[in-house]
Amino acid sequence: MTKITTASAPLTFKPKQVVKRLLGALPERARDVLISRYGLGESPKRLTLEAIGKRYGVTRERVRQIENYALMSIRKAPAYQKEKQTFAEMEAVIHGLGGVIAEEELLEHTSSEKGMQNQIHFLLVVGEAFKKQKEDEHFKHRWYIDESLSGKVHDALRKLYNNLNDNDLVSELDIIAQFLTHVEDVSDHLKQESVVKRWLNLSKVIAKNPLGEWGLVTSPNVRAKGMRDYAFLVLRKHGSPIHFREVAKSIEKLFGRKAHVATTHNELIKDARFILVGRGLYALAEWGYMSGVVKDVIRKIIEKSGPLTKEEIVSKVLKERYVKENTILVNLQNPKCFKKDREGRYSVA
Repeated sequence: MTKITTASAPLTFKPKQVVKRLLGALPERARDVLISRYGLGESPKRLTLEAIGKRYGVTRERVRQIENYALMSIRKAPAYQKEKQTFAEMEAVIHGLGGVIAEEELLEHTSSEKGMQNQIHFLLVVGEAFKKQKEDEHFKHRWYIDESLSGKVHDALRKLYNNLNDNDLVSELDIIAQFLTHVEDVSDHLKQESVVKRWLNLSKVIAKNPLGEWGLVTSPNVRAKGMRDYAFLVLRKHGSPIHFREVAKSIEKLFGRKAHVATTHNELIKDARFILVGRGLYALAEWGYMSGVVKDVIRKIIEKSGPLTKEEIVSKVLKERYVKENTILVNLQNPKCFKKDREGRYSVA
């Protein structure tokens, strides 16, 4: 007997045989409509109402009526009552996966074979215990059994992403912890990491980037599209300034993307998210580094702190730039930019 391993218990029935028994309760045309509509025949392709209507020379609305009639007929047939154990097992699977799960994930969990996925999907549609919510701008197609649990999960997801902005990137452990703060009155056995990951996967608003960090799908830090976005993720993962040659190597290593050194350097120069802090060394602007060349950094430091001695300026600049001390001193001697008072302190000219 076929066994499909699940998070809760193995399915001990053969979906194809169950579907065949259920369809056997229908007249030929109604049976053919369901087979075509749900991809239950030799081909797993699902036909549209319009395509089926053309085959029979009827309107798409008439096909919809036949489909609804066929589904209701199956639910009233003795064959349906004989499959109580089948539907009970499927309920157990959904409960074991968290009670609310994205359709695509549920089907992939039961089988990697498209034909069997179609059979499981059909059983979900026929089964009276299973409820489906169609995708919208916030969520994917999803299935559940308990209306109350579904509402709590959806509300928690909305609260979660309402607290995020495009610049936020959150580790998976942190996003799970944040989500759980928004879930109320949910059984402890549902608060495990694997279940929360499936709940997070219901959302079309948040997603995980290639490095496993979560954020809004509108953020380039999540849906990396170009070299600059990949470079940002590389620097963020590294956590400290890195040479552009190493950035290019890391892009190829982490993301499998071809990154020419010169191209990578040019992209870093153009993007305000990156700050050149030394010879070929780049940091992220979000780390607090001042923008501009050494001269600009000296000026900003003096404007912020007031007149400073040479030693104080050197010390502060070296926290912002990986340069030689002499480079700082040379810039300080520019009379058009800086002036020195009698106490040996420098100010902006």
